[in-house]
Amino acid sequence: MLLVKPQVLPRNEKGFTLIESLIVLSIFLLIISLSSLLLRTQSIQLEKQLFFTQLKADLLYAQQHAITSQKLVSVNFVIPEKFYYIRKQNGEILIKREYSDKITVSEGSQKLFFRYHSNGNISSFGSIYFYIDGERYQMTFQLGRGRFYVIKS
Repeated sequence: MLLVKPQVLPRNEKGFTLIESLIVLSIFLLIISLSSLLLRTQSIQLEKQLFFTQLKADLLYAQQHAITSQKLVSVNFVIPEKFYYIRKQNGEILIKREYSDKITVSEGSQKLFFRYHSNGNISSFGSIYFYIDGERYQMTFQLGRGRFYVIKS
């Protein structure tokens, strides 16, 4: 049988003082708070990019569906409930998407309800405005083939 002798710590070794612990804790909290501020701006930027990418894809899908089915396709923004939907001529909903409370939609020269015709043309042209985090974006629908673009205004 092997006997192990217990180790005895020298009397002069002590733990950290309260001040040392508080300094390390405050540095840690400072680093965490700074990183959360930096991540907030990234999340807002990502949310903008995701919203416009999804909206553009949905509008192009509505236009392509109108062309392939040879029927009207309607697009409608419902402002109080924060969503938009794309509907076939027979009333069947193709897409219904909710968007963030941080995004505000308002009509400009373009109404918030428009249609794509069977040839892909849009029923009306003009601009819709989107407000995200204090910035204004303008989505402009051009006369003709239903083309559109988004700019920061």
